[in-house]
Amino acid sequence: MRRSGLLLRSALNRAVRDHFETQGFVEVETASLGVSPGNEAHLHGIAARVTTVDGRVAPLYLRTSPEFACKGLLAAGERRIFELARVWRDRERGDLHAPEFTMLEWYRVEEPYERLMEDCADLLRLTARLAGRDVFRFRGRQAEAAATPERVTLAQAFDSFAGIDLLSSIGAGGETDRDDLRDRAQKVGVRTADNDTWSDIFSRVLVEKIEPHLGVGRPTLLCEYPACEAALARLKPEDARVAERFELYVCGVELANAFGELTDPVEQRRRFEAEMAEKQRVYGLDYPLDEGFLAALARMPPASGAALGFDRLAMLAAGVERVSDVQWTSVPQTD
Repeated sequence: MRRSGLLLRSALNRAVRDHFETQGFVEVETASLGVSPGNEAHLHGIAARVTTVDGRVAPLYLRTSPEFACKGLLAAGERRIFELARVWRDRERGDLHAPEFTMLEWYRVEEPYERLMEDCADLLRLTARLAGRDVFRFRGRQAEAAATPERVTLAQAFDSFAGIDLLSSIGAGGETDRDDLRDRAQKVGVRTADNDTWSDIFSRVLVEKIEPHLGVGRPTLLCEYPACEAALARLKPEDARVAERFELYVCGVELANAFGELTDPVEQRRRFEAEMAEKQRVYGLDYPLDEGFLAALARMPPASGAALGFDRLAMLAAGVERVSDVQWTSVPQTD
């Protein structure tokens, strides 16, 4: 059983490469070490000590994503690229998480982020055909593999599954009202703490009330994330309360995260600094900013990009319930 899943993973790897190459994408291989692992408050990198031949030590990090490097290539003139990248994240181990895993990232220059939604649907259909499945199943949930994914905004999801008016706690410029969201969350039975931020409460409602309903029956594209959850996405021109960001869910499992990419280095620096201030508050540490990446943003053309957990996709293809079941080898447990 395990070997069949591993062989399916290898076949899926080849099929994904063929899929992108036939559309004119260039496969790239970017560096695994960088000056920063990423600058999201709750994303943890793994530090590395690299010693030069003359004995100098360079403090670097294993990447949590190839995103910074890939965007540098877009700034240098590439138009359509993809990478099946090995990435590393600390504080992550479980049925759906691993300290080391494979991330599929792809980017389209001067194409809207809605085009990535079509890409996600195509990848699901490709995976299902390869696995001989009409339906994906995971822990009692199922989704039709060939069905057109439903598009649900965060505002719609909060209203439908939690009875919460999410946008009432977000101002016209994206500013948030923590007390408004706290009061609404408490009324529907979501626990909050005195030191919770708006984002803490948002995440708790999302995990407890929303995610179990996503990707059931058919895949779900959860879109229009609040501005303060934009990460590296640009805001929607017609509504600054939300961003051009979506996540793909199948059977309650988050598979992909996609952005209409932000190309404003000043705004991106502001977001990174805010994220690192929050990381310092919560965890007592932060990471340096990648100045090369921020400089590249100023030259980067309009683009859209997506990151998909390849191990999770292979897991659904194989019909197993742990990503470790479709990894040829995994990071060993230590005492």
